[in-house]
Amino acid sequence: MGERREVIEAPLSREELGVRYRSLCDDPRFENLPGKIELDSWGRILMSPASNYHALVQGRLCRRLAALGGESFVEASVVTAAGLFVPDVVWASGEFMRAHANETPFTRAPDVCVEVASPANSVKELREKVDAYLAVGAVEVWIVYPESKRFEFFRADGRSERSCYVVDLSGLFD
Repeated sequence: MGERREVIEAPLSREELGVRYRSLCDDPRFENLPGKIELDSWGRILMSPASNYHALVQGRLCRRLAALGGESFVEASVVTAAGLFVPDVVWASGEFMRAHANETPFTRAPDVCVEVASPANSVKELREKVDAYLAVGAVEVWIVYPESKRFEFFRADGRSERSCYVVDLSGLFD
């Protein structure tokens, strides 16, 4: 029998989080849960049910980002030192996809990771995700605030007034 530890004594490594997440993906008990599943650094499950408006904004963002080429999709898993997170929308260049397309979870963040804020989010949580995605290779992280119809853009050198990617975001909240 494999050695099984009695308790978790330290935050899990990125590899351990990846193994845990893949086992959840393969477990039929989790296949029909409403909402995305993330893991904190200790491997605890975090669940976030989303409203239909949240999903509408995700879909619209995905279509807008598709204009860049590459691939855009919703709820891709990314393993970071802070936990295994699932951005609401990502955009990945062709280069990224050639290197990482078959990974679950991604061991590197796609070029753009987008979080659509919802009432359950805290500023602290969103900042932790921004930092985590940038630390594992995201070029840019967006926080979208549907209620106030605004965006925040972050890169390794800090917050920016606009994205470095040319994407038409007008009318996104209409």
